[in-house]
Amino acid sequence: QVQLVESGGGLVQTGGSLGLSCVVSGSGSEYYSIAWFRQVPGKEREGDACIDSSSERTIYGDSVRGRFTISRNNAENTVYLQMDNLTPEDTAVYSCAATIIPTVLKSDIDYWGKGTRVTVSS
Repeated sequence: QVQLVESGGGLVQTGGSLGLSCVVSGSGSEYYSIAWFRQVPGKEREGDACIDSSSERTIYGDSVRGRFTISRNNAENTVYLQMDNLTPEDTAVYSCAATIIPTVLKSDIDYWGKGTRVTVSS
């Protein structure tokens, strides 16, 4: 079992920045790729970014490429999502997730965190 706990959500103005953290724990958790997903009520969960276990490969969704940066510190068992130039369309619940292969497809996810809410005001 892998456990994931997100933090860092909150309220930010349009054009602002916010950093999210995901603490990953559990047996073998260091071998998992970690992804960030967003979900808005009534819409499908959407993958924003993913980083592999060694930080050698990252994947970004089209809507966040160039604005969001994913990174990880394996010594601290933490994955980060730096979000810049935020817009109201980025308002969502953000969850981190563990996957064996790097992906932003929700169908390939093995474990989910509970999420943290991000609200971007106009």
